[in-house]
Amino acid sequence: MRFTAAVLRSYESRFSLEEVMLHAGPGDGEILVRIAGCGMCRTDLAVRHSAGRSPLPAVLGHEGAGVVVETGGPDTGLSTGDHVVLSFDSCGHCRNCVGAAPAYCDSFPALNLFGGRKEHAARFTDAGGGALAPRWFGQSSFAEYAMVPARNAVRVDPTLPIELLGPLGCGFLTGAGAVFHSFGVGPGDTIAVYGAGAVGLAAVLAATAAGAVTVAVDRHPERLALAERLHAIPLHAASADPPDPPALADRIQQLTDGGTHYALDTTGSPQLINNALRALRPTGHLGLVARLHTPLPLEPGTLDRGRKISHICEGDAVPGLLIPRLTRLWQAGRFPFDQLIRTYPLTDINQAESDCDAGLVVKPVLIPTGHGAKGGHLTSSPS
Repeated sequence: MRFTAAVLRSYESRFSLEEVMLHAGPGDGEILVRIAGCGMCRTDLAVRHSAGRSPLPAVLGHEGAGVVVETGGPDTGLSTGDHVVLSFDSCGHCRNCVGAAPAYCDSFPALNLFGGRKEHAARFTDAGGGALAPRWFGQSSFAEYAMVPARNAVRVDPTLPIELLGPLGCGFLTGAGAVFHSFGVGPGDTIAVYGAGAVGLAAVLAATAAGAVTVAVDRHPERLALAERLHAIPLHAASADPPDPPALADRIQQLTDGGTHYALDTTGSPQLINNALRALRPTGHLGLVARLHTPLPLEPGTLDRGRKISHICEGDAVPGLLIPRLTRLWQAGRFPFDQLIRTYPLTDINQAESDCDAGLVVKPVLIPTGHGAKGGHLTSSPS
């Protein structure tokens, strides 16, 4: 089977639109999905900064959504024509997988980041027969089609705009899952979200849906304006004049009547992480979702009085449970994630990456040819 995909051939190169080949149909437990849309995630772009770790050339993309066109055997639980959102890969049988924590699968790095399943290596090539890295996050969905383990796919209501749903499989799942699962935020709770990108703003949406008071911290005025429209209290990361880190924590404590119950850091900034800890009330919980690239020295007193800090992967979510919850909230007008999305034709993938790097777009979604990309316009929320 031949189709078009965006191939990354080196860590420094641009994506190239190429003809690629699948040399076999779905095996047992697999499905072939026609991709309607795929979100671009920071993890896709971070491949460039971890040169030598993720194998290239490869087709990236791990926030795909589309329609099942073929199934491998009767045990996939899915049928041709089903609309599905694709999420991360997991083995399904290790202790964490069977314990409803698939994001902490023993094989997560190998399956999602560093090579995939070896038996798939010869099945996916470029037009000349050159090998492409096996499926990125079980998907490689910067493409017109993706071969996916059925376990990665979550069936959704076919009346929903399937081309927009892909980010529910990772970025939006992470932010919302942190709020709903990792923290268990409820009515009247307070939470500060550091970094108003896709994950952070998904957390803002979830916190609002949960009835919490939310502070959004960022350094980009346009991101703060969007957070305010989504019912968060906007606060610039340099809130003092001149900038004074303790003043930021003091301001958050003032806004939240003594400090927040929860904080979510999406930036990986040691300074903001220490501020987040200072701004917690006693027994507060700080969650980290960004990968740290520098040492994290904690300042004296930041972990006193029962405060705790933890790392959160994929929102501690079971995708098959959280994704349907998020779509129901969207249908009810309580999780307007589409306000964070800008669509691009798949052919404009390099422009989407450039806009993402420049902070001009919160969540790019790439639409393969024939699926009606909206040419970069922000979509509207449901009424």
